[in-house]
Amino acid sequence: MSGEAFPDTWRSLRQRLLARGLMPQPSDSVSLRDPSSGRMWWGTAMDASMQALPLDPGPQGPPTVALHRAVYQARQDVCAVLVGGGPFCRQMSAFGGWMPAVFDEQIRQLGHMAPPTHDLSQLPGALAEGGNVALHAGQLLLLGMTPSRLALNAELFEKCAKAWVPATASGAKLRTLPWIVRHVANGRLMKEEARAREQVRRGLRPEETRGY
Repeated sequence: MSGEAFPDTWRSLRQRLLARGLMPQPSDSVSLRDPSSGRMWWGTAMDASMQALPLDPGPQGPPTVALHRAVYQARQDVCAVLVGGGPFCRQMSAFGGWMPAVFDEQIRQLGHMAPPTHDLSQLPGALAEGGNVALHAGQLLLLGMTPSRLALNAELFEKCAKAWVPATASGAKLRTLPWIVRHVANGRLMKEEARAREQVRRGLRPEETRGY
């Protein structure tokens, strides 16, 4: 993807997330990393325009930009970040801010959900295990190696939350996946993230992955 293509890709991603109800608040934001330039394209649900900002820490941009930058600095495999989520995702904070590994597709695509964090200094440790979902200071973070993976991850987590939140609220006891299932499914995700990390280090956009 060339630098010139990023604005169009960002707009398409934002529109998809808006259409699926995954950026319902005006302050919800989405960004894309440009590995070739060390910049990110960032903007909100409220405005179809976007800003090209440096990934290095600095005063540029609104305060929420710092959260996107912190994710990219912590995870070299990540090239797309959403601060938002659907209505069921947003109930996570009322249930401890964490969802166990209940669904196989969840652990395969999203990994182990990071523990909730409150300070940006805690974020690198929380994301170190490669999970693509985290709750930070009451805000839900959804990550992806590519724009399409971010959209799919956001849709998948809302689907999982739609089943998990009502069940948990009703007091139902949900079983987590067997250890071997979690190990195999998460291992595949970690291999994909390792490949993406290497591609980003070379200034390339991660390749799309196919299949389970």
